[in-house]
Amino acid sequence: MIRQARPEDTDAILDVWLLASLQAHDFVPAAYWWQQQEQMRARYLPSAEVWVCEREGHIQGFIALADNYLAALFVRPDCQQKGIGRALMATAKRRRKQLILKVYCENDIAVNFYRQHGFTVTDESTDPGTGQPQLCMGFNTAL
Repeated sequence: MIRQARPEDTDAILDVWLLASLQAHDFVPAAYWWQQQEQMRARYLPSAEVWVCEREGHIQGFIALADNYLAALFVRPDCQQKGIGRALMATAKRRRKQLILKVYCENDIAVNFYRQHGFTVTDESTDPGTGQPQLCMGFNTAL
């Protein structure tokens, strides 16, 4: 079930984020992700519109939108390949006509996922926090 996140979901959302970040971004030192948890809790999640996928009482994935920016889409590693990312993306597309995002170039699985969902590369940059190259991608339902 996809539903809007509630304040009591924060710890579970952070668990999903950390586990998925450590797995998907193994080219970034793990300490970086551990250090970002409080920023996620205090700054990023409260400023975003967050939707979760809950199954059997457990949050298995989430998506965070800040205006037209797809700030996060993460699925627990043990829950991937079960349609959760697809369902979360469909929720984002229903809520926004345009979406932009940034994704690490080395994260081939995510880059391919976004391409499959109609996103195209619009620019390249470097993430100032990690120094990693990233792609800027966009989606527009009018296209």
